[in-house]
Amino acid sequence: MKWNALVLIWSLLIVSCAAPERVIYFQDLQQGMQEDIEQSYEIKIRKDDLLGITVSARNSEMAIPFNLPATAYTMEIKSSTSSAQLGYQVDVDGYINFPQLGRIHVEGMTRKELASWITGQLEQKNLLQDPVVTVTFQNFKVSVLGEVKNPRVINVKSDRITVLEALAEAGDLNIQAKRDRVAVIREAEGKRTVHYLDLRSSDLLQSPYYYLQQNDVVYVEPNNARTIQARSTQVTSVGTWVSVFSSIMSVATLIVTLLR
Repeated sequence: MKWNALVLIWSLLIVSCAAPERVIYFQDLQQGMQEDIEQSYEIKIRKDDLLGITVSARNSEMAIPFNLPATAYTMEIKSSTSSAQLGYQVDVDGYINFPQLGRIHVEGMTRKELASWITGQLEQKNLLQDPVVTVTFQNFKVSVLGEVKNPRVINVKSDRITVLEALAEAGDLNIQAKRDRVAVIREAEGKRTVHYLDLRSSDLLQSPYYYLQQNDVVYVEPNNARTIQARSTQVTSVGTWVSVFSSIMSVATLIVTLLR
């Protein structure tokens, strides 16, 4: 008990000393400051992406062959049945198979570029008049782990999500989190990169990792107080098992003595 109390006091001292310099976001922002948004957040299609492609036209029956069927599924919570359109999985070579058009290399294109290309092909080959093509990402997700209130996998419904939005979805950082050690782990073009962001600096807004991409992992490191607290918990756990084992041995010794 004394050890736990000392650890708690030490942890509180570290946290109190850390505030506010290590807690406040964007410490160098100035009132009325403006800057151009230089980087684009429009994401590119990658291998293993699941694309939803919808084709419509004035004559809806003519567009049916270019649309995948919808599958029905039941939501247990609401006890209702809904439907979702099947998607096109981008294979390891960056291709999808599209009705009438065959294999299409889509890796590296934006969804707008792909929609425009399919529209052009349908018109040029006289397959459909006045087509309207919509492309969406069906499996765009990012993961947030570490010192946040609600670690989770976030399903992104649009093309845009920032690291701040992802952290907000996860309930924001705990007080024990390192604001200057937020890692973004990204896999792209056969390589895995790790980049650390400092939430205390406005330089974050110009980082190429500010806008997240498919399957990014955001990891927030714990500070020293959290690490000490975790070690204390381990020590307490070991001590508890030692006490239990000692009690068992004492009872066993007593039984053996009585039986003699």
